[in-house]
Amino acid sequence: MKAIPSPETNMEQPTTTSTSHSHSGSPTIGEPMTLRNDTAIEMQNLSAWYSKNQVLHAIDLDIAAKQVCAFIGPSGCGKSTLLRWLNRMNDTIPGARATGKIALHGVSLLEPTLDVVDLRRRVGMVFQKPNPFPKSIFDNVAFGPRLHRIYSRTDLEELVEQSLRASALWDEVKDRLTSSALGLSGGQQQRLCIARAIAVGPELLLMDEPCSALDPRSTASIEELIRELRATYTIVIVTHNMQQASRVSDTTAFFYEGKLVETGPTDVLFTTPKERRTEDYVTGRFG
Repeated sequence: MKAIPSPETNMEQPTTTSTSHSHSGSPTIGEPMTLRNDTAIEMQNLSAWYSKNQVLHAIDLDIAAKQVCAFIGPSGCGKSTLLRWLNRMNDTIPGARATGKIALHGVSLLEPTLDVVDLRRRVGMVFQKPNPFPKSIFDNVAFGPRLHRIYSRTDLEELVEQSLRASALWDEVKDRLTSSALGLSGGQQQRLCIARAIAVGPELLLMDEPCSALDPRSTASIEELIRELRATYTIVIVTHNMQQASRVSDTTAFFYEGKLVETGPTDVLFTTPKERRTEDYVTGRFG
């Protein structure tokens, strides 16, 4: 059986410390930046606005490769906005803009010449509410791969099976792949959305409150899946659930009023935070 494309496949290595080019044309995915080998994402002085409303203020943050980083903080602190700049979803919002730098494996993501379609292959997104397409289970998973290349029927079937196995869903749906995905339970739909995201071989998975609409049993399944997937993917998860952040993440970043207050290993940040605001938030004094 063919494996899902590795996150390292087609990864562009940084070749220069400059973000400008003197030659014509542009890289497929933007401009190179220097980046440490163990870092998947680097943000430097990142600020963002919706029209005149500034929602992110000078964010400096590194996220290690093949780890889970949790974004926590009260509602409206900029967590989801930051997540959506990582795959340029904010481009569709009138008046949204960002300054500073974001790099994914050494490639700048804010360049105007960025190939956004290719970026969204490299950066998968799982939303708060499961959003399967009104298609069969098979066609949901096959949708992305079909967009990016031509597969033989055998190769596509192998890829769909591999993706469903990776999302811990195969055994539950293998006998009804032609059935509508809308007939799955909420937890199954969310795992299907994860399978759909990883079928195109991304380097990064973004999860925006992926368990908020699920029951405790389904939530436990998704959390177990996240822990397994970090062996292959870098994962960034936005969550309001402090217990969930402590269970699934390797590092945690705490945001407040659009600013990054503190970041560090999850066990350290939750037990011995450096900042009083962090302590107050993780202990439930506000938020």
